[in-house]
Amino acid sequence: MTVKTRESKFERIISYFGKAMAYLVMSVFALMTAYPILWLIMNSFKPTPEYRVNRIGLPRTWTLVNYVGAWKIGEFSKLIGNSFLYTIGASIGIILVATLAGFAFAKIKSKATAPIYGSFVIGILLSIQSLMVPIFLEVSQLDRIINDLLRLIGIIGQQNINIFYNSRLGVLLIYIGAGLPIAVYLCTEYIRGIPDSLIEAARLDGAGYFETFRRVILPMAVPIAMTVTILNITKIWNEFALINILVSKTELKSMPLGIYRFSGTMASDYGKQFAALVIGMAPMLIFYIIFRKQITKGVFAGAVKG
Repeated sequence: MTVKTRESKFERIISYFGKAMAYLVMSVFALMTAYPILWLIMNSFKPTPEYRVNRIGLPRTWTLVNYVGAWKIGEFSKLIGNSFLYTIGASIGIILVATLAGFAFAKIKSKATAPIYGSFVIGILLSIQSLMVPIFLEVSQLDRIINDLLRLIGIIGQQNINIFYNSRLGVLLIYIGAGLPIAVYLCTEYIRGIPDSLIEAARLDGAGYFETFRRVILPMAVPIAMTVTILNITKIWNEFALINILVSKTELKSMPLGIYRFSGTMASDYGKQFAALVIGMAPMLIFYIIFRKQITKGVFAGAVKG
């Protein structure tokens, strides 16, 4: 009994030590993640002269002057609406198209399935940076061709109509297309795991493909839709390169282009620069704080099912 008692105590000590080390490691990583954000928020309330002499400590006087100046200089009142439109609209479009395509690739047999699905998967290997010049030339040429055609049939005169370049529609279409490869792959592999018997039962009840998708596939694909949303929403909100070449009008730009104004001659005004970064970061922080439980459940369910 004595030996077993000692072994039991030793095992408990090892267990407590292991838990303590695990909590220590997690705490260190949490601190490493949270500290830069807290440092940025703290310094955004300091005037630039104070920041130069006090970069680590709390502000002596908390002020909102930096935020007022950053909001005006960055013209965020014009840009924040565009960012929400592009992020929400493109995310919804990606989820809708990806789940529809995933259903078709996973459950509808056709000779065209393999090559079309392969073309989507190949898109995962292509970076947006490598496609920027072709995308710019494509949207420019499409607008020119459409305007020439409308002039030919007498619908418009010498004025130009922007459908793809310098238009919100063009930005949304490009963002949806850029997010589809990985989204279609994930949705296809997830929907492949849904039992065929459920789809056959719906078909026997007289449901067509779209009705089967709406009643069977879409409700069961919520976890993978959440995963796809998480992958895309932050990427689209922070996207800079594509929007920079797709639009030139201020009223069509997004938040990252407003933050970019604080580079160059404004780079030395650290207070307003930090405030602009906090303004751009705040919506995503609020989103993750509010929906953290749903996000965790969605990612976990999507990973397990996939």
